[in-house]
Amino acid sequence: MPLSRNATFRQLTAFHTVARLGSVSLAADELHLTQPAVSIQIGALEESAGTPLLQRTGRGVRLTEAGELLAGYASRIVELWREAGEEMATLQGVFSGTLRVGTVTTAEYLLPPLLVTFVNEHPKVKVKLQVGNRDEIVRMLAGQEIDIAIMGRPPGELKTDARAFAKHPMAFLAAPSHPLMHEPRLTLAHVAETRILVRERGSGTRTTVERVFKDNDLPLRIGSELSSNEAIKRMCAAGFGVAFLSMHTCVLEIDAGLLALLPVPHNPIVRDWYVMHLSSRQLPQVALAFEEFLCEKGQAEIHRQLGQKPSRGSAAKRRKPAAARVRA
Repeated sequence: MPLSRNATFRQLTAFHTVARLGSVSLAADELHLTQPAVSIQIGALEESAGTPLLQRTGRGVRLTEAGELLAGYASRIVELWREAGEEMATLQGVFSGTLRVGTVTTAEYLLPPLLVTFVNEHPKVKVKLQVGNRDEIVRMLAGQEIDIAIMGRPPGELKTDARAFAKHPMAFLAAPSHPLMHEPRLTLAHVAETRILVRERGSGTRTTVERVFKDNDLPLRIGSELSSNEAIKRMCAAGFGVAFLSMHTCVLEIDAGLLALLPVPHNPIVRDWYVMHLSSRQLPQVALAFEEFLCEKGQAEIHRQLGQKPSRGSAAKRRKPAAARVRA
């Protein structure tokens, strides 16, 4: 039975909150209602749907099959309504809204200072930051759980508008006491003979290091595969092997002398950071503003974090960032 026209937005909001929190009592607290009031709203929506949407359990509630289906639509409707309100406020000269951004784990070292600067410039903006591996962020972008994503290369499986906003140095690193640090005329072939600590499959740094060895017709001898940059840094500093990491993740360790760049040619390897959104998605004003902010100030922030001076002409490049549409 289709939803009747008697269903209201208030009922849908109550259902969405219960479905998200998994509890009528928690939903009541968030909505500033009593539990009976929330239950009445859910009951009315179930009557309009002609089928139960929730099943009560000992620890809360569980969605029925119909509830799972409706929860997806409810989430999109509630999010669109929130976005509409924020866009209306912006139209009236009040720049506000929720910035929904997702980033791969490597960029979580880079992004927070940029977010702080952006929010300080726009104090009425709220931030919802999602951090995950590449596959997780791509899934969130495809499902419109986030508006924009930050990662090392645009996903080929999605149609996105992607803009390179900063350089991304990745490098072979080792403890200063590692034997390779003192190897005369060190080459990548020497590195291929030792244990290499890498991220899990699907991560940007893992893809890059695999490409480096493949392009040089060398085997990649993986010593350990880890999903944590912190774990890789600690094992590397302890002398367990050579790490391949984004230099954004290990600025403090290099400054403290715990890690050092291997003196191998073409180290570090420089790629790009991209900010992107779905080509089919009309972005909220706050997301558009943050994209422009990254393209104007992202590279300067990276230079600051790494203690580098901006290269000549970099400001002009930041003012006119290249945009590229990536098609699956």
